[in-house]
Parts: sequence; C-alpha cells; structure tokens
Amino acid sequence: MRRWPYGLAAVVTGVLLSSQGRVNGQLGAQLQDGVLAALISTGFGWIVLVASVVLTPAGRRGAGRVVEALRKRELRWWQCLGGFVGAYMIFTQGVTITALGVAVFTVATVSGQLVSSLLVDRAGLGPAGPQPITVWRLLGAAIAAGAVVLALQGQFDKPENVWLFVLPAIAGFGLAWQTAMNGQIREASGNAVVAAMVNFGVSMVLLIVASVVDVLIRGWPANFPDEWWIYTGGAFGIFVIGISTITVRAIGVLLLSLCVVAGQLIGAVLLDVFVPARDAHLTSTEVLGAVITLVAVAVAAVRTSERMTA
Repeated sequence: MRRWPYGLAAVVTGVLLSSQGRVNGQLGAQLQDGVLAALISTGFGWIVLVASVVLTPAGRRGAGRVVEALRKRELRWWQCLGGFVGAYMIFTQGVTITALGVAVFTVATVSGQLVSSLLVDRAGLGPAGPQPITVWRLLGAAIAAGAVVLALQGQFDKPENVWLFVLPAIAGFGLAWQTAMNGQIREASGNAVVAAMVNFGVSMVLLIVASVVDVLIRGWPANFPDEWWIYTGGAFGIFVIGISTITVRAIGVLLLSLCVVAGQLIGAVLLDVFVPARDAHLTSTEVLGAVITLVAVAVAAVRTSERMTA
C-alpha cells in the first residue's frame, strides 16, 4: 500500500485543525464563554453528521454494525468515549487561542500529542496494532519537547499565558488516544461518518452538562456574533475526525499524529502571520519553535514510514 497519500491527507487534516482552532477561539472570545462556544461548534457538526447517517443506507448500516459490535463486546463501551477529548480540545481553543495565538497553542498541543502517540501505539490501542518505541521516535519527541520550550520563551513575560499553555498540552496528550478510539469505531462500523457521529455525540453529552452548569453560574451571553462563519468550527471538526479515522489504520497513530502536527504548524504560522489574533503576535522564537517541531516530525515520520514499508 502506498502510504504517502494518507500522510498528505493527514497534513491537510492538521491545517483544518488549526483553522478550526482560530474559528472556535474567535467565537469563545466574542461570547466570553469557552464552554458555550464549544457546545455551539460541536452541535453544528453533530446535527450534520446525524442527518448524514440517518439519511443514507450506508450510514444506517454502519450504525447498526456499531450497535452489534457493542452487543458482542467486539467493541468496548469505553472505546466510544474519544469524544470527551474532543470536547475538552474545543473548550481549550475557545479559552486560550486569542491569548496564545494559533502557533503557540499548536506547539502546546503537539507537546502532549507526541508523547501520548508513543504510548498509544506501543499499547496497540489503534486499529494498526502495537507499534514499537524506537530510538528515532524518542528522538523526534525529544526534539519537539525542545521546540516547546523555545516557543514559550516569548510568553514568559506573561505568566498567565504560560499557565494557559498547560490546557492545550493536556488536550494534545489525549488526542492520540481519541484518534485510536475513533479508528476502532470506524473499523467496527466500516464508515468514517458513523465514527465521527459517535465522537461528536459523546462530546455533546459532556458539553451540554458543562454548559448548563456554566449558564447557571455565569448567565447567558449578552450578545452573539453576527458573522456566520464564526459558527462553522464544527464543520472543520467533521473533516478532521473523518480523515483521521480513515488514515489511522494505514499509517498508525504516531505517524498520523506527526503528519497532523506538520499540518497544524504550517496552518498555525500562516494564520498568525496573515490573520493574527487580537491579543497575540507571532514572534521569531515561536516561528523557530514551529520549524524545529517540523524537523522532529520529519525525524520520527521518515523512520516510522521506513519500518512500515519494510
């Protein structure tokens, strides 16, 4: 199997993920409520996905196969909970991106994602089965960790931003597990749209509960943005989850994560250069951190790809 098309698709997924972050960040900033922004974004995507599954024969068959796999315990109930990570990820986008910028947010996410990808692949949680932890994989993760420290240099004069960095780092740590779980659902259903619907549905449950508590404590937002595009973050999420569930079996969790990371960094730098966030400005150290992270991706991805094609 030629794997480079899957890698390229994963890079595109990363660019979409950066774009989703910017859109959700803007919505959260204007509402001044990251939880409600996450619910709106996820709800939009979930409605589209449910309609796609219900209205198509392939979607209905795929949903039926998931129910059957759960009944036979071929698919465990906890393998359907990847959406919890998605909910938290969208929440962190709404809370932190306008302060950190897309580039720093992305590097923070990467720091957790690369480490967890090693562990998830080694445990064989993804549909591709167990993947060994090699010297090259460890080297790639170590280089990326150094890039994280470098990218944070420009944030040390804002202690509150350094603290905000922790939130997306935790989200990134969960992304590899989420990808593996969504890949298992796709494997059971034979349908990427069904896998995405399950992911969004689980996210919705968590976000509805969190939003009810949030509104009771803080009240309803005074104003909602007029721009239509600011509500479309969920559409990006559909493509992100859909492409990831298709590609994870072909290239494994770590290589998928690395390619997504490459796309995230490219998209993040371009967004911060051409469409800068209100409170964040791209610095030379952040750009250098992104470039070094791309080097880390190349180190781990090339050696991983060579092992898989051997």
